[in-house]
Order: sequence, then structure tokens, then C-alpha cells
Amino acid sequence: MDSDGTHDARGTHATPVPRPAAPPPGAVAPHSGVPAPGLPPRPAGAPGAPPLPDGAAFLGWLRAPRPAAPPGIWRFAHKPRPAQEPEVVPTRQLLSGALIAFLVGWLVWSLLWNGYLGGWWVLPLELFLPDSWIYAHDEIGNAFVWYSYYTLIASGIMVAVGKIGRWGEVWRRFVAPHLRRREAPAPPPPPEEDPARWPQLRAAGAEAAADRLAADAGAGLMRDVDHARIARAWRSVRAGRSPLAAFTEAVVRDGARACPHPSGDRDLPARAARHDLATAQVRIGTTADDPRNPYAYRGTGLALGPELLGTSLLAVGPGGSGKTARVVWPLAESLCLGALAGRAAVVVVGAAGAGLGPTEDYDVVVRVGHPESEYDLDLYGGTTDPDEAAAVLAEALVGDLVDPHPSGDSRRSTTCLAQLLGPYHAVHRRFPSVPELRALLDGSPGPLGALRKALQEAGQDAMIRELDARERQLGHPGDPGAVLADRIALLDRPAFAAFFDTTGRSTPFSLRALDHPVRVRVDLPERGHADASRILARLVLAQFTASAAAREDRSLFACLVLDDASGTVTPEAVRRVQRLRSANAGVVMTLRTLDDVPRPLRTPLLGAIGCRMALSGLTPWDGQDFAEVWGKEWIEARDVTDRQIIAETPLGKTVHMLRRVITGNAPTARAVTVRQVERERWSASELAHGVPPGHAVLSLTDVRGEHAPPLLVDLRA
Repeated sequence: MDSDGTHDARGTHATPVPRPAAPPPGAVAPHSGVPAPGLPPRPAGAPGAPPLPDGAAFLGWLRAPRPAAPPGIWRFAHKPRPAQEPEVVPTRQLLSGALIAFLVGWLVWSLLWNGYLGGWWVLPLELFLPDSWIYAHDEIGNAFVWYSYYTLIASGIMVAVGKIGRWGEVWRRFVAPHLRRREAPAPPPPPEEDPARWPQLRAAGAEAAADRLAADAGAGLMRDVDHARIARAWRSVRAGRSPLAAFTEAVVRDGARACPHPSGDRDLPARAARHDLATAQVRIGTTADDPRNPYAYRGTGLALGPELLGTSLLAVGPGGSGKTARVVWPLAESLCLGALAGRAAVVVVGAAGAGLGPTEDYDVVVRVGHPESEYDLDLYGGTTDPDEAAAVLAEALVGDLVDPHPSGDSRRSTTCLAQLLGPYHAVHRRFPSVPELRALLDGSPGPLGALRKALQEAGQDAMIRELDARERQLGHPGDPGAVLADRIALLDRPAFAAFFDTTGRSTPFSLRALDHPVRVRVDLPERGHADASRILARLVLAQFTASAAAREDRSLFACLVLDDASGTVTPEAVRRVQRLRSANAGVVMTLRTLDDVPRPLRTPLLGAIGCRMALSGLTPWDGQDFAEVWGKEWIEARDVTDRQIIAETPLGKTVHMLRRVITGNAPTARAVTVRQVERERWSASELAHGVPPGHAVLSLTDVRGEHAPPLLVDLRA
């Protein structure tokens, strides 16, 4: 069954595996479980292998509560907290107040009991009860009446002083936690609300499919990726993109293996972070218990998901601050799991050996410049339109040379490339290779003459006019052809001779594949080819933004992860990143410093990105840019002033002199002034010197416009 890029893969073997002949009578069959004479019994399983699951862990994960929460909170088993922090009495003040209240209650009762306050407090008993009850000759009955009244009065006194002394808070804070028993597991929800029984399938009439999935879940045959993948396929059925009958047939036949990913994988070989496939979140840290964090966030898990990455993420921090290991790798892993579930497509770009996950996590690994790379990179993004190919290639080659102001563009370079790509494609039905394009940009008479002759023979008059315009510009001041030729020469190196092929002899990868749940990693040759790597990074970014925005089916979340975005931020890139939010796509970029971005583009970049992260070790001038984009907030400032007390009487002067001799300080009176002031959420100095190692300050915005203020996050927890 086809559904959002997933399919039901079935196959048969042309040559069956030969079976061993039956053992002779009386012989012990191999692997029959009966030990041969003189041999130890066969173990039940492989040494060190975990026991087979019984489904309890999966069902516990599936039934765990996931309440609605503000952006960025890890929703798995989350317990919401109040938005405002309750007033907490200091421990010393609380205990001393409780003790004083107890002593006051004891004193009041002692005064009443010993008659120092008179006998008025027994008047209600004498007024409302008959004398035969109060002054009876029955000692037991008489004692019961009077001591019951005494207990009532003592209890009233204790309730009053207990309320004044906050005894209830003392109990909750110091006694109850030690008496609290371990919480019993929550009972399973009713059948009509149990997610393990797939009520949505039963409501649509797919009872057989729901029964098969419930049986696999209880038997331990289903994983979180299976559940997310089948739920994704079911949403496709509900949207009308897949037939219900085909879905039901596949689920009844294959159970938890139904609707598989094209690779056939049902999970990653290993996971380096905590993931919740039900909410598509990955936990990257814990929000610090810091007064600068909102109370609702303190101590909660901090997680990211497609609803936040859809506004893009920028992480800035020096080398060794944890950008790759604690941010990029968990996000890439989460997106790969989302691709296996059929709801995401991910492209991860970084230097070879940067630690972006093992090769087994990806479907396609493009190792540019490596002779053993199985896949090639399509230089033109899989398009057949010369103008579109020229725009993307011009952005990659000279996008960083354009006027860095937001209004700058590379239209002249795009026109120059289009004047060559169009005629060449009209003749050869393909775009030129890197050496051919370099020769055309250099203006060599041979290649241009051969192209003109081929156009004349094919009767392509319009393309001949394009070629004439290109030849008229050759050698003129300001001609972008020379700069383009110099840049394309960086890719015309022996190390890249087997790459960027356009003749069909290699297996090029095109970002047009974002319509499918594909997992791609592009390894750039940073060592020895730094300039070429930056060109390729800009090329992938330009192709991604163009392909993601041009998708007809945007139900898949598409994400590009750039481990090092140095040299890739251009005016056109900023404009294209802004358009990704409406295309269900996003970009994750990391920078060592904002100095890698031209000064005129820093503010537009921080404005176009919805999620901004400043890691520990930031420089003060980088912190200033973050402080400006995060703005200010109104806070309550308390000014404390100590005013010296001047004594006017001889006795007062004597007391003040004795106090100064004893304490060493002059008698003062404290005045407290409370006022509202506007202060930066995080100042440049705090970002540079107040963020502990392994921490980051992160602000979040989701695709619906909800946002979270800058949060101090411990990335190691």
C-alpha cells in the first residue's frame, strides 16, 4: 500500500534456501533442544541478550499522559505547574513562627486551665446543658462531659494558632514527603479511550485492523516508530490520499510491520537522546531552576519538535560548547526517526567526521570528494528549467559576494548563467558539467563556437540571441562571468572529478526527493577544500529552500540541518528562510560566532529565525545582538536604603552609643522602595559571563505564533 512515501514491501526469493536432509532414525536433530551425549545443554538465548519484551513497556509509554504545555516543555508524563510562583515562606521564619504559635497556644490553654483568666470560658457549657448532666453524681458521666468540653476548647485553640503559625505548610514541606508512599501505577483507561486499542480505527469500521494492532502491542511486537508510522498512514487515509480497504488489508496481514518505510527499517541502530514519537519531541536538556526562568518552566524537560523547528533554529557558540553533540545530533536523530515514521524528510550537512550519526541512520550518504561515495550530488537540483537552475547555482557560487544589505541580490549572475545554461540544454538536453561550464564562463572561443554552430543547426534562434548577449558582455567592466568562472574552478578539481556528473553515469541525489520520507547526509570536504565546502553548503541550502517551497504535498515536515553555516548566510538565503514556515519546513543552523555573518544581515537573520540559542562562551559583542533581539521586560525593583537614626535625648544617645559599641554599627532605619523598571531580559554581559558551561539561553517560537521567553537550559541534564 502506498501512503505518504511509505509502501508495503513484499517479495519472493527466486532460489529457495536448500533445507538439510532429515536425520537418520535414532539420531538427534540439530538445534532440537535435546543435548547430544557428553555436551552441555543448549542455552535458551544468546549470552547477554535482553529478554523478549512483553509489551508492558510499550503500553506504559503509549498510555502515559501528555498534557498540553507551553512551547518547548517535554510533554511526556509532564505535570503542569502554576504560571506564577507561589509565595514561599523562608524555612527559618516558617519553623520559628510555628514554634511561637504553639507556645502561645500552650500559654493560653495554661492560663485558662489554671483559672488566671476567670471561669467565663465554661459558661457555654453551664448555659446549654442541664445541671443533671454537669453536676451528676456519676463520676464517669461527669468526667465524659467536662473532658469532652475541655478537648473541644483545646482543639479550637490549636486550630487557631495552627492557622496563624502555618502548621499545614510545615506538614506539607517537611513531614508529608517522608510519609508519601510510592505512587501506584495508573489504571488502564477505559476501552473506548485506550490508545492501545486504536479507537479511531474502530470508529471508522476497521475493527480487524484495530484488533491486529492491539494484539501486536500486547505481545511486545510493536515499537514507538511502528505506532507513529501507522498513525501517520491512518491520517493519510482520513485525508483521502489512500484507500481504507488497502490500509486495512495491509495492517491485518502485516500487523506492526505494515506501511513500512522504503528502506524497511523500523528503528535506528541506537539512540543518543530521549525521544517521544507520540509528540515528535526530542529532549535536549532541562530548564534550570533559576529566578530568570518563568516558574512554569523551572525544572522541566526542554524539548524540540517540528512545531518549533518549523520556524527554524539558530545556535551560536564557540567550538566545544556542545552545538553538535547536544543540539545537532539529537535533532538529526529525531528527524531520522520521523522519516522512518513517514512524517519527515531530513537533509544533514556537515564536515566529514563531524559526529552527525552513523551511516546506518541514513538512506543516502553523499560523501563529496570521497572516491568510494555511492551517491553523487546534483549540481542543478534536479530541475530542467534553465532559469531556475541558474538562480540556484548563482546563489551558491557568488551569493556571499552580493551586497550584504537585505536588498542585495545576484540577478546579474543569474542572468549570466541562464544565457549559457539555456542554449546548452536546448542542444544537449542536459546541463553542462563543471569543466564544460567553466570553459563557457571563461569565454573560450572553441566551446562558444561549437555551441553556436549546434544552435544554428537546430534552428534555435531564441537561444542564439541569448548566446549573443553573453558574448557581448565578455570582457566588459562589471561582467560577472569572470567571478563565476573563478568560483566554479573551485569545484573543477581532481578530487571532484567523479562528482557533479550530468551525463547519467553516476547516481546523483536531488533535493526534489523531499516529497518522500528520506534521510540524507552530505559530508563536505572541509579539509583541504574549505572554499568548495562553503559553496556546496550554499548550494544545498538554496536547493532545499527552493524545493521545499515548491512541494505540492506539504504534509511531510522537511528540515535541513547545517552543522556549520559559516559563509552560507546571504540576503537571498534570509529571504528564503522566512518563507519556509508556511511550507512546513525549517532550517537548523549553527555558527561559532555571529561575526561569520555580515553585519547588515545579523538583525534580519535573527528576525527571520524563530528559535534562537546562545551557548556558553559567547563573546560580549555577540551577546549584544541577542540582547537586542530578545528585548526588555518590566520587573519589580526593590531599593533598600539604610538611614542613620539621630538621637535627641540623653538617654537615646546613651542607648545608641552602647549599641554602636556592642555591634560596631551605628543605629539605622531601613527604608524599602518598590518600583517598576524596564530591564533587558539577558544582557550582553550576562550572556558572555553568566551562562555556566554546558548551558545555553534559548528562546522559542512555534508555527502558531506562541513563544517562550529566553530560558536558561542545562544541555547536560
